[in-house]
Formats: sequence, structure tokens, C-alpha cells
Amino acid sequence: MPTILTINSGSSSIKASLFAADGSRKNFRYEHLRDHAPAFDQLMLDLAENQPDIIGHRFVHGGEIVDAARLVDNAERDRLEDIIHLAPLHLPGNLMGIDLCKQHFDVPQIACFDTAFHSTMPELSRRLPIPNEFGLRRFGFHGLNYAHIASRLPEILGDAAFGKIVVAHLGSGASLCLLEDLKSVDTTMGYTPAGGITMGTRSGDLDPGVMLELGKRFDATQLSDIVFHKMGLLALSNCESSEMNELLASASEPAKFAVDYFCQQVRSAIGSLAAKFGGIDALVFTGGIGEHAAVIREKICTPLAFLGFSLDAEKNKSGSLKIGSNNSKPTLVIPADEEAMIRRLCLSFDQNLKRT
Repeated sequence: MPTILTINSGSSSIKASLFAADGSRKNFRYEHLRDHAPAFDQLMLDLAENQPDIIGHRFVHGGEIVDAARLVDNAERDRLEDIIHLAPLHLPGNLMGIDLCKQHFDVPQIACFDTAFHSTMPELSRRLPIPNEFGLRRFGFHGLNYAHIASRLPEILGDAAFGKIVVAHLGSGASLCLLEDLKSVDTTMGYTPAGGITMGTRSGDLDPGVMLELGKRFDATQLSDIVFHKMGLLALSNCESSEMNELLASASEPAKFAVDYFCQQVRSAIGSLAAKFGGIDALVFTGGIGEHAAVIREKICTPLAFLGFSLDAEKNKSGSLKIGSNNSKPTLVIPADEEAMIRRLCLSFDQNLKRT
């Protein structure tokens, strides 16, 4: 069994895991980052003498390809560089991880793509209502964690896992996905990770007229900075914070408003997915906010009684696996683990390489 290092560089964090040949796992976490470079340097120090055989990287965007994972050779590195504009908040950090690891380790590096999981979406979910010749479509993101959740559901729900299940990945970046038969059939994020529901510093979906008006006031560089760094919870709280834990701890009215706005957006997305597909059978919370903020789960679920969801207050407070009340449809909290899915993809790559 090879030793695998997985690197998950998010918009504000780096999560890495070293999966040793004996099956043990060591996790490394670097949170609330504004600059990823020092965190990568610290990771190299923290790894000490540990030498991986394969390194797997989470890549938020894979572009038009549907491959779940690819070897990063020079050609693939160039291809990924060319699609930075599709995820400018994430891909530079993803590529930095590739380059830094190359300086330290002479081993295969595998790019594992969030977008690949959503390749099963039907055309009704993929298509944008714009001319086809523009070559733009909805991709969907957070796919590595959605794939991980899908792999866990059968052991938790049995046959019910193959029904219509909404997974709410709530963190600094946030999206929801509807699974049916454990496959993605729709998701809230679209062409880029800036779309969908409101996030820490990203607005989510906006009236196109708002963007046209902002385009008159700011140049492209300024507008990109606004879209990815100055909207969302940060803007709604009058710049108090983009971090949900800080907003929940605050007594200010703007902070409370930002929290309520976020919860309403999540509820709206759940209701929309239920309406599109004729109801839902279960609800899963994951991601930093989804896993750790009981009050957010409560605010989201309380108005969803009409869909058959209600929480057990004590189970919700303790963050149990199953937090639904006795008469509720299944309502779960499953920790995000992109690293486990990256490891699985790296093992598959290693096995294929040995066969060839």
C-alpha cells in the first residue's frame, strides 16, 4: 500500500492528510488563511521526514473534462493554468501546492477534480439560458465531498440512500447538491464557485442587471475582487465578518441579519430542489458550518416542517450523526472528508499504473 499525501487547498484553509502504508492517518490543518504560501511552507516542516509515494491534490475546477483525476504532467499543468479564470479564488492555491510539492518530492502528483462528480447532471441542470455558441454551462463544485457523502450513505440509510437526498455543504464556500441513486442530478453552484447561495465573501446568484451596473462603475480587476472577496456575509454584516462563528457570537444587528439571510438562502435552495424533483427523502449537513453550527441547522430546518423535517434539539446540539426527531425524515450530520476521496482516487491511479 503506497503512502499518500492529500492536499485540500480551500478558499480560506489548507487541509492535508498523510495516509501511511500501515493504514494510519495524520491530519494537518491550517485555517483562516489570507495567504496560502506560509501555510504550505509550514506543512512541509510538519511532514518532517515523512516521504509520500503519491500526492493527491483537490482541484476545485477541472474545466470541460469529466475525469475524476489526472496525472499532473507538464501538459496538464499548463491546461490547469489556462482555466484559472474559472475559479480565481481557488486554482492559484491549488497550483501552488503542485509546484511546492514538486520542489520537495519526486513522486507522481494527481489532480482530483470537484467538478467531475457533477458530470452526471442532466441537460436541464447543466444548461444556462444563454446562446449555446458562448460555450458556457453549469459545472457544480464541492464534488469530492459530495462523492464522499454518497459513499457513506448506504451504510447509514440502507436502501433509502438511493432516494432523493439533499446534501448541504456549508462553509466559507457553500453549495447544495441533490443526489438521486447516489449521483448528482442538480446543484446550486453554476459556471463558477461564485454562484448559488450566499457565502462568506461571495454573493451567490445575482440579478444580471446588478452585474451590468457594477460593470459600469468598476474595471474588470476591481469587479473580480469585489465578486470574490467583498460580497456575501461580509457585505451583509456591514463588513463585520465573513466568518459564521464570529457572526453568531456577535450581538450586532448587521451580524444577526447576515446569519438570517444565509439561513433563508439555504432553506430556499432546499425548497427549490424539492420542487424541481418532486420532493426529497433525506437531508445531510456537512462542511465547517454544517457540521459545527447547531443554531444554523436549527434555523434552516425549523421552517422545513412542511417537507417532513424536524430536529431533535439535544441530538442537534451534540452534533450526532442523526439529528432528526422521531417523526422526521432522515436528517444527518456527516463530516466533510475530501481527503478520503482523494486517497481513494490516488489508490485507483496507482493500481492502474501498476497494471500498465
